[in-house]
Amino acid sequence: MQIATQPFSQAPAKHGVAADAAPRPANPDWTVEQGWEHYSAADHATWKTLFERQTRLLPGRACDAFLQGLRDLPIDAHQIPDFRRVNTALLRRTGWQLVAVPGLVPDAVFFGHLAERRFPAGNFIRSAGQLDYLEEPDVFHDVFGHVPMLMNPAMANFIQAYGQGGLRAQQLGQLAQLARVYWYTVEFGLLQQGHGLRIYGAGIVSSFSETRYALDDASPNRLRFCLERVMRTRYRIDDLQETYFVIHDLDELLALAQTDFAPLYARVAGQPDYQPSDVLPTDTVFHRGTRAYQAARAASTTRAG
Repeated sequence: MQIATQPFSQAPAKHGVAADAAPRPANPDWTVEQGWEHYSAADHATWKTLFERQTRLLPGRACDAFLQGLRDLPIDAHQIPDFRRVNTALLRRTGWQLVAVPGLVPDAVFFGHLAERRFPAGNFIRSAGQLDYLEEPDVFHDVFGHVPMLMNPAMANFIQAYGQGGLRAQQLGQLAQLARVYWYTVEFGLLQQGHGLRIYGAGIVSSFSETRYALDDASPNRLRFCLERVMRTRYRIDDLQETYFVIHDLDELLALAQTDFAPLYARVAGQPDYQPSDVLPTDTVFHRGTRAYQAARAASTTRAG
């Protein structure tokens, strides 16, 4: 599943200028009722299809923390989760809770929720014809993809720190650089585990195609995470990623949560961006990608033209 967004300065998929076109909810924080009782049988069937195919695919690919978080939550294949039940488990474990929103929300709203340990989650689910492509993150991406990791204290603290940092980055005009950190960790991050690389990013674990591609395909680069390097690296919002960055473990996110980004913004200011496919002489390389996927896509586009 690819989530195509219209990001603000390449901001992550949860917020951005697309929110400006959406009807503004009555609440100033853009929250709405989940409306669980209004989901149709077809909605629950779509959730079941998505849930079952991902849970078959993820063992041996998703990190232990994700799989454990999924087991510990009241989430299963039978129906779209009720946020009220999920919040009981989340609040008890890490003090987080889900709040329903109708779609993309403005940056300041998004950061404000995260800073208060509230995760904005879409209250809608894609149609059966959109299983592998979606313009906005829906309840499956947000709840299945993100919430199991919010049961882990390291990720819970990191995302709260990201929200606090986002409010500061707005004031400093540095959203693009901070957004790249979120993209290459929370959404599309890999980590090292005993028997090899594993997925912890929500954009991967909620995507059938990207779950296989991120670990199994020879096309993408897999590089050691370096904060300043990531802050200067563009990413793909409309296709599979060309590079994934690998952290040692989730404790590395705790160190990031305590980092003062202001000096980093000063150091990267005015420096050229790296392209999503770049491999630098200074990179620690787990796997240098063949770019076969991108070459095939380019050839297909040429033929179609």
